[in-house]
Amino acid sequence: MDKITYSVSVRGKPAREPVGYYMEAYFPKIPVSSVDSVFGFAERSTLYGGREFRKPQLTDGDCDFLYEHGSGVKLPLSNHFVSEAEYEQNQPFLEKYHRKGNQLVIVNDDLARWVRRDYPDYSPEASVIKDIRTHDDIGKALEIYDTVVLPMDVNNDIRFLKSIEDKSRIRLFMNAGCAYKCPLKLCYKSFSRLNKFTGDATFQCSQSDFFRTHHEMVEFDVDRLFDLGFHKFKVLRPKGNMATAF
Repeated sequence: MDKITYSVSVRGKPAREPVGYYMEAYFPKIPVSSVDSVFGFAERSTLYGGREFRKPQLTDGDCDFLYEHGSGVKLPLSNHFVSEAEYEQNQPFLEKYHRKGNQLVIVNDDLARWVRRDYPDYSPEASVIKDIRTHDDIGKALEIYDTVVLPMDVNNDIRFLKSIEDKSRIRLFMNAGCAYKCPLKLCYKSFSRLNKFTGDATFQCSQSDFFRTHHEMVEFDVDRLFDLGFHKFKVLRPKGNMATAF
């Protein structure tokens, strides 16, 4: 029987804080042996999405620590807008982290195909930002990606979750922040533009500042989801007072 494994967020971690200390502080109940990947920003790249890149969170030392403990690095390359020329410009960045066990979170299907072609040791994962909600969409995504992250609110649709055939390639959220009830998710495309570093993009959000900064984390019943046949989970770090998430 497959054991539960976790993909853990280090977004918000200062680069100077060793990843081992960080995980002990914020995820004390998750043993490193159960962490299949840790996701966050390494050095700067125009392929990043999901959040605005300001500073690295994962250092070379952090990566070495994770490799030594059997965990992979997951890079959030979830930018909506990627040209083939830009992909080529990011070759040194992609080469550096290309190894078995490392994963890439991707939104743009062209980027996923290029990575498949040129970097076979990466494991590409379809980002939650793709908003995959139907059997047909899951099937199409699994032709390109190794795993698919389903939207947070899908965790509540037990009938749908039961009906998914290949649960081994599905990742569900263990907890959720402001995206759980967000009506439009405008921020994701704005983050994609901000991470081009052109200086002409602005942050956009479809929620009030109060809701976004005070919305409490939602914790899902992982045991129940595991009993349904799911064993891959994505874990976010709560901000102060359990508000929203990184």
